[in-house]
Amino acid sequence: MNLPENLKYSKDHEWVKTDGNIAIVGITEFAQSELGDIVFVEIETEDEDLAKEEVFGTIEAVKTVSDLYMPVSGTVIEVNEELDAHPDLVNKEPYDGGWMIKIEMKDPAELDALMTVNQYKEHIS
Repeated sequence: MNLPENLKYSKDHEWVKTDGNIAIVGITEFAQSELGDIVFVEIETEDEDLAKEEVFGTIEAVKTVSDLYMPVSGTVIEVNEELDAHPDLVNKEPYDGGWMIKIEMKDPAELDALMTVNQYKEHIS
């Protein structure tokens, strides 16, 4: 299973990649494999301030619908519009083309509460 070492991970299976005060968020390869074929991603929280662990959207697979949770608090500044036409990017490229949102973080120190790759591996085993 592909779990990049340069990312942080949430208990809800989101990954976070940071660039200064900006966090890029998606779901892990583990999460997308558990969900199955992704058919729809709905994110209507652009420009909203959301708290850590608040729902920022939903992801629909053939078998189920799941909420997507903020790994850190902040303002959703961008949504990956490619997912409207190609939700399967989440399955094919969970860490690249399948990213979901960009957040301007309120408190980058919240990243310290997220898991390292080794902690996440233990979490899913």
